[in-house]
Amino acid sequence: MIILAIVLIIILTIGIVWLIDKFVPKKIKPFLNIILWALIIFLGYKTYMSVYKEIQFNQLKKERFSIVIDKLIDIRDSQLAYKDVNGTYTDSFDKLIDFVENGQVPITQRRDTLVLDEERTRAFGGVETMKTLTLIDTLDYWNLKDSIFKGSDRYKKMMDVGIGKEGAKFTLKAGKLDEFPVFEASVDKAVVLADQEPYLVEKEKQVVSVDGVNGPTLIVGSMDEVFTKGNWPKSYTNKE
Repeated sequence: MIILAIVLIIILTIGIVWLIDKFVPKKIKPFLNIILWALIIFLGYKTYMSVYKEIQFNQLKKERFSIVIDKLIDIRDSQLAYKDVNGTYTDSFDKLIDFVENGQVPITQRRDTLVLDEERTRAFGGVETMKTLTLIDTLDYWNLKDSIFKGSDRYKKMMDVGIGKEGAKFTLKAGKLDEFPVFEASVDKAVVLADQEPYLVEKEKQVVSVDGVNGPTLIVGSMDEVFTKGNWPKSYTNKE
């Protein structure tokens, strides 16, 4: 809207210059022309800077969002492993960090085996009847610190957004939806873009696009549906 207004003003100013050239007396024409052309140049500069600022903003936004998204993926992967062991998610970063540090995730194998179905055997007068049981064997254990984080200690600061507003933290929620465990980790875009032009941040928060991060927040998981993905396109990260 701002760029459109400036362009319209420039067109109007050029029209005024033309009218002056046609109808204004020659003595004062040079002074008016200088003023109006100076205005055109100024507005042209403002238009250029508005476009350039938006280009810069989009580049910076993608860089910052990529950093934040990688952190949200770490949180999600940690939560999924936590649920595998504990049966639910956690809303405590302290518990999640401790789990990454000390937790053991089992590597299991499912196998089917046939056993005697005693109840049906009796019902059929002693005729042996078999049933299938599914057994789960624990083969080994793995921990997140060495597998997901490759020995890095970045998990110790997984609650920190780390960019944008100083000291900002992710919001972490967990609970159940119709007896199914759910979780959600999020941060407002305004936090990540705290030092940018407010009108550009507000515009970004209203984005609805297949190539953008939709809505006012960067978020993974959901408290409203059984969902563990994020609201970003694949182009924002190399971790998926």
